[in-house]
Amino acid sequence: MALTKSVYDSVDQLNASFSSKIADLLEKGIAKNGRASLVVSGGRTPAKMFNALSNKVIDWDKVDITLADERWVDENDPASNAAMVKRELLINNASAAKFYPLKTEHGDAQDAVASCNQMLKEIKTPFDVLILGMGEDGHTASLFPCSKQIRDGLDPQQKSEFIAVTPTTAPNQRMSLTLNRLLKSENVFLHLTGESKKQVLEHAMLSDDALEMPIRAMLNQSNVELVWAA
Repeated sequence: MALTKSVYDSVDQLNASFSSKIADLLEKGIAKNGRASLVVSGGRTPAKMFNALSNKVIDWDKVDITLADERWVDENDPASNAAMVKRELLINNASAAKFYPLKTEHGDAQDAVASCNQMLKEIKTPFDVLILGMGEDGHTASLFPCSKQIRDGLDPQQKSEFIAVTPTTAPNQRMSLTLNRLLKSENVFLHLTGESKKQVLEHAMLSDDALEMPIRAMLNQSNVELVWAA
């Protein structure tokens, strides 16, 4: 697999450079289309990069932000991706952006798929910037190899933008963008830090079996760039 790579000597260096690159891409999207869209992932890895991005001087009131996936928990739960984004990204200059959370009042994520699909119609697509992470099992967004829903999530003919996922190796039901929608992005970044994730990625690149490691479905795309630091 050929993969464009941006490798940095430190996480601080990555955060400074990557946040500037994202801001530039969003500015270009605004100039071209009047609005731009940013789709982000949760977890610990992007928090400080989000802080750096939040201080960039762009027309944030013309930026739509949503999540690639969400744990089906309320925002007062520490596992909430929306809460992390509000705390780390939707601050400073970026507080002017329009945020579209995924979690609804539905108790079961499956019952909210239609609502999430409808919500996405309000966001500028194709996405200008999509930032993905990767788990130790090779999942990305919430497309877990252990889940019964993985074939539907990876189906290139899947018509739904979102899919409800119940992983068996991780807590919480999830809502996730499907592969078909993830691929409809102008610029895709795989944001990783640490040696352990590097080893997982190297293993993933040895095969094309996306059912075993869903991140493989993204690695052979021409618009995907690895952003990594030790």
